[in-house]
Order: sequence, then C-alpha cells, then structure tokens
Amino acid sequence: MSNVLRYAMAGMLVMAGVFAARSEASVVIGGTRVIYPAREKEITVKLTNDSSRPALVQVWLDDGDERSTPDTAKVPFTVAPPIFRMEPGKGQAVRVMYTKEPLPTDKETLFWVNVLEVPPKADNSEGRNLLQFAFRTRIKLLFRPAGLPGDVTDAPDKLSWTWVPGEDGKGFALRVTNPTPYYVNFARVDVRVGDRDVGNHGGGMVAPGGTSTFPLKDVTTRPSGEVKASFGVITDYGAIKDLVKPLSP
Repeated sequence: MSNVLRYAMAGMLVMAGVFAARSEASVVIGGTRVIYPAREKEITVKLTNDSSRPALVQVWLDDGDERSTPDTAKVPFTVAPPIFRMEPGKGQAVRVMYTKEPLPTDKETLFWVNVLEVPPKADNSEGRNLLQFAFRTRIKLLFRPAGLPGDVTDAPDKLSWTWVPGEDGKGFALRVTNPTPYYVNFARVDVRVGDRDVGNHGGGMVAPGGTSTFPLKDVTTRPSGEVKASFGVITDYGAIKDLVKPLSP
C-alpha cells in the first residue's frame, strides 16, 4: 500500500494549518447494501463520482472489524480493481468474487464493503491553508446460500417481539427474536401506543437465529392498554417497509 493510502487509513490527509476545510464525499455507492447469491461467480458494486474533481478510490471487504485495512482483512472474497482513479462524473463497476472458502450453508453471512475515497490535492489559489479528509464508506454485503427455507421477504413477519426491562433494569426495551436464516435490517424500532409511535427511533438489525434488544429511549413508564411493535424494515433494494406486530406474552 502506498504512503498516501496509509495516511488515508488514519482518517484524513492534512495540509498545513486548519483555517479552511473540504469535507464533501464525492464517490457514491449504487445502493445501501449488496446481496451475493452463492450461485453467482461474481457480482458488481457500482460507484459514481458525482463531484467535479477526480478521486483515488480503494475498495475492500471485511467481516465486521471497522478497524480493518486491505492488508489485515481476512475474507473469502477478492475485488477487482481494488484501487483506481475515478474521473469526475464517471462511474466504475467493481467486481466482487467469492473465493470458495467454506461458509455456512444454512443461513446468511454478513460482510462489509469498504470504499475509501482520497481526494486530489486541493487548489490553494486563494492562499489559504487547507484541511482535507479522506472518506471511508461501509455498506453491508449479505452472502446468501442457495436453497434457504422460506423467502427473505417473509422474514420480517416471522419475527417475535417482547417487552423487557432496559439495561441494568432501568427503563424499558423491545427484544426481537429472528427464527429465520435471513438478516433483518431495521430503519427504526418503536412501540405503537394507540395511534402514535414512541420509543427508540433508531435502527439496527437482528441476525439469523439471533436476538437483538432496542432500548425505548422515550418510554419512562409502561403504557397502559395494547402496545405493539412498530418498525421499518430495509429491503434488499433499500426500500423501507413499515410493519406493526403484536407483542408476544
């Protein structure tokens, strides 16, 4: 890896002084997640440079370690090209290939796609000192084995939700259990009380066969009457599907 990219891994490229800053990410990933069907020899991740300046881009995968680098990440995938220059207004298709190391065949496996963008040296025609940042974007890649039971679109309906005490017994939370072999990703998780949603407002996910707990930040006392789980599920295509489900006893 070049010295430029090593500095970029640290989070930014510094030019003398900090009187002005450029902080716009220009390289855009086409989608919010990537699905890799096990039967496919390869898939593509599409990138676009929406700025008026070229950018140096590096792409790699990791298995969940946010501190990973292309040198340290150990995943059963290769990408091509791993490093390239993107001209302004242009696109680039990055090929991702599974290298056939064994992965679970009875459930999805989660990986992450990293896109590191290193901007070119800024034009300092105004005589100002500049601070430039390198941007690292991570999106999920779900490796989906063939022949999994059920359908991914039905997985959210099979979740079960329960009311539980919050962390350290303080407050309240919703716990979701996922009996399916698919990851379910949430844009939000709340409770429906009457005709309004209160609670968490944040997102998250639940793994195949796993559980996740979502603290209800806005709930200080247990509501009376019927309480339901209200949540927004992010689909394979990045759309949000809103659902309301009764809580389990």
